[in-house]
Amino acid sequence: MTVFRDPAEVPAGFGPSVVAIGKFDGVHSGHRAVIDRARVDAAARGARVVAVTFDRNPLSLLRPELCPEPLVALDQKIGLLASAGVDAVLVLRFDEQLAALPARAFVESILVRALGAVGVLVGDDFRFGRGGEGGPGTLVELGGELGFDVDVVTDVRARDAGRRVSSTWVRDLLADGDVAGAARLLGRPHAVEAEVVHGLKRGRELGYPTANLATDAAGFIPADGVYAGWLVDLGMRGGDGTYPASVIRYPAAISVGTNPTFDDVPQRQVEAYVLDETGLDLYGHRVEVRFTARIRGMVAFEGIPALIRQMDDDVVRVREALA
Repeated sequence: MTVFRDPAEVPAGFGPSVVAIGKFDGVHSGHRAVIDRARVDAAARGARVVAVTFDRNPLSLLRPELCPEPLVALDQKIGLLASAGVDAVLVLRFDEQLAALPARAFVESILVRALGAVGVLVGDDFRFGRGGEGGPGTLVELGGELGFDVDVVTDVRARDAGRRVSSTWVRDLLADGDVAGAARLLGRPHAVEAEVVHGLKRGRELGYPTANLATDAAGFIPADGVYAGWLVDLGMRGGDGTYPASVIRYPAAISVGTNPTFDDVPQRQVEAYVLDETGLDLYGHRVEVRFTARIRGMVAFEGIPALIRQMDDDVVRVREALA
């Protein structure tokens, strides 16, 4: 998949393309439904599928007090869009200049001149242009004038809940620790990604050595607690800035929180015990931790023996959850 960081990077004659536009935070099942429709349309037209998104949530500039924490970091989002089957991603830097761009100028400069769009897909709540002046109706009018079709995609709803699938809903579930519910909306386990760093090594002393993720982990961290999931070893970054092509996935018991039994961890941290692996050296490796089921909440224990007994039980339950 090709990634453009500016419309000027798109080569001349790049089109025709079918373009899906959105924040794509989390690339959940609703987003993928839009992309799937774009892929079908593009196949019929002999066109490329392009996702146009932003380097940040526009609210971070326009209404920072209302801007939610993102579900995924930008690099995660790009990777998820690649997995969804798009041919190219155009990441627009959302700054004052883009925010002030009139709706017509946005369409002419980005969709028409840069991407050669023959079809555009947006959600029914899509807004664009200076002050949010443009909406789906505006886009339809401009498409009729400038030569592209517009498909306004209605909501994807969860059949059991009857609620619109949205990044907000996924975020709410994760904040409650319901990683299984979030996975149903995402179509995959939610994950965070970071480098493995040295910690207090207390897990090793207790018989459960853990890989401690750096505090700048990419991705929304679920509620404090113990989870079943997977640790995916992405390897160490090479001199060219890339990671090895092959990855290794391990079953893991995952802890999120501040270690209330010892009360000596100032920030929330994510750490993962790889089942049955005591000599694994992951320091300096980039890893992805995937959450599949919540085992329990985070509590303080009266002494180390009680903590170890609970950890023994946690591992048993993690095995059952992953079986």
